[in-house]
Amino acid sequence: MAEAIAHPTPAARDAVATGHVRPGEIAIGVIIGRTSEFFDFFVYAIASVLVFPQLIFPFVDRVTGTLYSFALFPLAFLARPIGSQIFLAIDRRHGRGTKLTIALFLLGTATVSVGFLPGYNEVGIASAVILAILRIGQGIALGGAWDGLASLLALNAPEKRRGWYAMVPQLGAPLGLIVASGLFAFFIGTLGFDDFFSWGWRYPFFVAFAINVVALFARLRISVAPEYNELFKARELTPSPVIATVKAQWHNIIIGAFAPLASFALFHMVTVFPLSWVALFTHESITRFLMIEIVGAAFGVAAIVVSGLLADRIGRRSLLGYTAAAIAAFSGFAPQLLDAGGAGEAVFMVTGFILLGLSFGQSSGAVTNNFPKRARYTGAALTSDLAWLFGAGFAPLAALVLAKNFGLIAAGGYLLSGALGTLAALALNSELARRLD
Repeated sequence: MAEAIAHPTPAARDAVATGHVRPGEIAIGVIIGRTSEFFDFFVYAIASVLVFPQLIFPFVDRVTGTLYSFALFPLAFLARPIGSQIFLAIDRRHGRGTKLTIALFLLGTATVSVGFLPGYNEVGIASAVILAILRIGQGIALGGAWDGLASLLALNAPEKRRGWYAMVPQLGAPLGLIVASGLFAFFIGTLGFDDFFSWGWRYPFFVAFAINVVALFARLRISVAPEYNELFKARELTPSPVIATVKAQWHNIIIGAFAPLASFALFHMVTVFPLSWVALFTHESITRFLMIEIVGAAFGVAAIVVSGLLADRIGRRSLLGYTAAAIAAFSGFAPQLLDAGGAGEAVFMVTGFILLGLSFGQSSGAVTNNFPKRARYTGAALTSDLAWLFGAGFAPLAALVLAKNFGLIAAGGYLLSGALGTLAALALNSELARRLD
């Protein structure tokens, strides 16, 4: 492989020289990779509502147990920047293929290990400690799963279709949610909740490992191929030292982390939080609500596709600004729909996923295009880590605490803060505005 990279094929030299690549092939690798990562994410997220409160914290009431479970949730987001730093060093020394292999096997191992988690009744509080360690392992692995394919796709997109290609990586989120929710809905509906809680919930975590293995080979096929290695080098998409990148690009990293804040805050407000509210405070069927989530996620897929078309017409910055304003308005009344029965839940989920798709569909573009080429690979990874941490990491916990203590309307406050963060970032950074439009 090293010899092939040192002496690229004529096709590789032609691709580098002319800038012509196969965006469709890159797009497939990006979608497969992101779908597998988000599937792992949502399998854990759903279990953090339906399983962990009773399995690990049976000594407290259900609401408190869910809050404890959500307190472990951000550990992956806190660990993710550390993982990025570790694996970017591995990338520089041993190559992208080695980094991805280690990271994705770590992610798969940490995820499948959750499926073997003993409960509090077997090992006491050690159960929570084990879960915390595995959650940190997931975060470190996710930091290393950054493959640069999204950046390569954006750089090689046709000039007038950059918004279209920017939305491609984001399709993995609703697709991963659809598969994860479908699995849980199937096991709950087929087994009944008692058997599901006893053993059925473990199977989605086993499936996650298999999906990770498939995704690993799909991504390696593209990201370590000789011609694509040459393209990474030609586009200067190689890892730069983390500390040096932060020193040189700290302004872009901060602005880039806050620009997509509205969509990242909304992300958990229409996925994890509503499931917790329905499970804790209503008598709605969990299986039925998971099906509503699947329908909402399908609308999210369509909205992400539409975001690519709109961004190429009006500009990504404008689309991010408009959707942030719409999310701010949505935050003022939408959470109360969760307490309005099945119809209200459906309206909340479908509307929320449409807004999420329109905004989240271009959040990748905001991160990618905010850096010069030499800093793009590392800068985009760090910015994505921080955006998820600030916008999404604490969202389920914060929203549930606010809703429990002050009512559902207060949960919209967290969402409003994300929307205001996006609007402030877009307004204050003229360089970001120039790059996105």
